[in-house]
Amino acid sequence: MSSATVLSQYGAPEVLVWSEVEQPTPGPGQIRIQVYAAGLNPTDLKIRRGELPFLGLPAVIGYEVSGVVDAVGPDVTGVEIGQGVAAWLPNLGGYGEYVVTALWSPKPDAVSWVDAAALPASAEAAVRVLRQLNVVSGETLLVLGGGGAVGVILTQLAIAAGAKVISANGAADDQLLRDLGAVPVRYGADLLANVRAVTPAVDAVVDAAGHGGLAEAVELAGGPQRVVTLADGRGAQQYGVLMSTPGPDSSPDGVGTVLELVAAGKLRLRDSVTYPMADIAKAHADLETGGVRQKVVLTLPALTS
Repeated sequence: MSSATVLSQYGAPEVLVWSEVEQPTPGPGQIRIQVYAAGLNPTDLKIRRGELPFLGLPAVIGYEVSGVVDAVGPDVTGVEIGQGVAAWLPNLGGYGEYVVTALWSPKPDAVSWVDAAALPASAEAAVRVLRQLNVVSGETLLVLGGGGAVGVILTQLAIAAGAKVISANGAADDQLLRDLGAVPVRYGADLLANVRAVTPAVDAVVDAAGHGGLAEAVELAGGPQRVVTLADGRGAQQYGVLMSTPGPDSSPDGVGTVLELVAAGKLRLRDSVTYPMADIAKAHADLETGGVRQKVVLTLPALTS
């Protein structure tokens, strides 16, 4: 047996309860990870509230972890017991002491456990949408939500590919985006005018926030063909843009690619803040109410033992 934070009913943060669960066993092609840290994402809040009831309850949620390989299943090669890894978990399970997965990347020594847990979901999403949009050198990319965890990675990858990036973000993130090489502009009713003060049109748009702006995005891009949203399913239907969703084969190398760039000092992550897993209800509440703006990472006892 092991323990995990279990979602047994939808509701307020307090429905998340640390409980004893069956220790998972790795199947063919899978490893088991002893979790040191787990990332918390806005999607986790939606799942907890019942807005994305796509899984059976009770369940252990959480899309991203870092930790050490604890066991390997049949047909697994190239990984050793005790090796540090980071994993993106399309089937969830990250809020526990152990998780099994067929998708993992080695953690470079230069990347902390917290940073390794903070990036998998965002790295996978950023790599995925850039490939879907086929952003190339010389093009202009508009990122709605450039100051978020996905936006920060996406901006740097696009600029490294030779694209110009315009970021729609809050004023608090202006200097960060300038430091990354992007041009920050304001969201809101003046989004169209704000972008056109920089450029008359853009080649592609990624909505990494889901807070509106798709109508303006379609106009700026000259149609919906190269507009992608990660967070606004209703808007995607309304404006005919692509709703990009993750899949196990969509960008399997995304996590490893970003880990290596972070280790080499060629890519920075959004600032993060840590909470012990025991304080998960507070972490959810703080992220939900805007009490914390950084990326939230939950730490487990194994990290400090």
